[in-house]
Amino acid sequence: MTRLFCAIVLRDLKLALRHGADTLGAVLFFILTGTLFPLALGPSPELLRHMAPGIIWVCALLAALLPLDRLFGAELEDGSLDQLLLLGLPAPLVALAKMTAHWLTTGLPLLIAAIPLAIMLGLPAGSLPILLAGLLLGSMVLSLTGGMGASIVLGARRGGVLLPLLVLPLITPALIFGAAAIDAASTGLPWGPDLELLGAFLAGALPLCPLAAGAGLRAAVE
Repeated sequence: MTRLFCAIVLRDLKLALRHGADTLGAVLFFILTGTLFPLALGPSPELLRHMAPGIIWVCALLAALLPLDRLFGAELEDGSLDQLLLLGLPAPLVALAKMTAHWLTTGLPLLIAAIPLAIMLGLPAGSLPILLAGLLLGSMVLSLTGGMGASIVLGARRGGVLLPLLVLPLITPALIFGAAAIDAASTGLPWGPDLELLGAFLAGALPLCPLAAGAGLRAAVE
């Protein structure tokens, strides 16, 4: 079972490397959107420093949403989703493998791209570890929640429109606590509780989202 799980993850990683448009598009969207904020907010370093946590988190959230509508859609269209579900791996684990590949190909690159964007926006160097820790937890929550949403709208008409409407309300609390942790670290306030809440979100999403996604996959192929 572990071998099948890893095989699905590696398969998706190879496909992402071969057709890197989704990963490249997400990273470019993240960087370009983040660099446009100074044009809208003005050149004030103090204002940009204050707004940096929210800017980075919102850009990361929107960028990670871009490839989600193709997370299961491509397999459903070419029939390979049926084959994945017939491999003997439970549907929730198939969904978890796809979510893991999504994080490795989207969440991890965004995590790396956040470093130069944070420096450009003037985020204090001491807040960078808090930023990366929060984005690490938050991006995993987003991949799990987004994968669950993608499975629910799988096969629906205008599923790409419904997906953000379903995922955004669920992921907003993680965004709030992630940005609050960076803001607290920048002002010298305790930031641990915010990261602990993010960890609690991840602990809840890890078992629940794959179960819901597995049910969505089974419903889509039946």
